[in-house]
Amino acid sequence: MKEQILRAIENVCASGPLVHSITNFVVMNVTANALLAAHASPLMAHAAEEMDDLTDIDSVLVLNIGTLDPAWLESMELAGKLMRSKGKPVVLDPVGAGASRLRTEASLRLMDMVRPQIVRGNASEIMALAAEMRRTERLPSSAASSSTKGVDSLNDSREAVGSASFLAARFGCVVSISGERDFVTDGETVLMVEGGSPLMPLVTGMGCSASAVTGAYAACAAPLTAAAAAMAVFASAGEKAGKLSKGPGSFLPRFLDELYGVDAEDAARRVQKI
Repeated sequence: MKEQILRAIENVCASGPLVHSITNFVVMNVTANALLAAHASPLMAHAAEEMDDLTDIDSVLVLNIGTLDPAWLESMELAGKLMRSKGKPVVLDPVGAGASRLRTEASLRLMDMVRPQIVRGNASEIMALAAEMRRTERLPSSAASSSTKGVDSLNDSREAVGSASFLAARFGCVVSISGERDFVTDGETVLMVEGGSPLMPLVTGMGCSASAVTGAYAACAAPLTAAAAAMAVFASAGEKAGKLSKGPGSFLPRFLDELYGVDAEDAARRVQKI
């Protein structure tokens, strides 16, 4: 796995993939800066009328439902279907799934219609999606329950591994769970990524930026490797930046600097198969 992670990092830095994000108002700026620091190229566009043209040039599409709106959801579905027809990868961030029925149902609808290669969320989001799938398909429910506070997770990432494996097998995708430790699974293999900083949850848009950078890696590597590599790069940069920062205000610029000067060896050693 180490060689695969190193190769993915090298490919992203060399190719500078164009990452098209249909994302939320809150995080557009920090997400764009994170993509640039990660040696990718950001594109933020959501008008349905230009999706056919833009998906011709996109390397990857990242769908983020943070500030969910029916018109944006229509654009997400259209762009996702176009990317699928053109053989290009899609990443979904189901922000706040479980916090409202609209978010949960919209996420599952996108997963069903678009079939993203990677779904990246926090533990509560992943557990909520799995619970809803089990409910609608009348399958036995999981023993664990999810809990959210707004769009933040109140569950530990390890609690969501079973739910992630279920979703990965059900939709034929890779599921990436962020938390104190990150977990990535394709339904069979489970990888764990260690690192990061306690300051990361105190900066708006860090999770959304992780999804966007996951998109950059999805354009350059197989889904399981891409998801693990992106989280490893984030874990490495976050840990290094956290040691140099006094608080969240100084953390963000230091994090972007560490992301730009990616320590590939340090990132790769953080990925373990469990």
